[in-house]
Amino acid sequence: MESETELVGRWRSLATCYNEVACHLDRELQARHGLSMSEFEALDRLVGLQSEKCRMQTLASDMYLSQSALSRTVARLEKQGLVERALCEFDRRGVFVRVTEHGRRLHGEARETHLTILGEHLAPAAPPAVTHV
Repeated sequence: MESETELVGRWRSLATCYNEVACHLDRELQARHGLSMSEFEALDRLVGLQSEKCRMQTLASDMYLSQSALSRTVARLEKQGLVERALCEFDRRGVFVRVTEHGRRLHGEARETHLTILGEHLAPAAPPAVTHV
């Protein structure tokens, strides 16, 4: 069993890595495409769905955001014309969200930035050099 110090050290290393990637993503997505990391993540999940629309509750359960934070994120996307919301016909408490064509185009552009940054930070480690004796 590893020591408490080693365990906490691994956690801090993981948190540092996440924060570096998240900050770089947030900065570049905002500068190049006018999207926060959370807005991109919501668009990315919606674009990747098999169906045309998704219940907000389902999207919230798949993301790291609270339901209220996701609602604010979707409201910002809706204001930019990137998504549309509609009430569920059968359950007035349910809200559906779907990506617009404008949202799909912007997502496609932002996806390249997203993948580039992930590749820079999360590239597999090079295999150790083999030395011949």
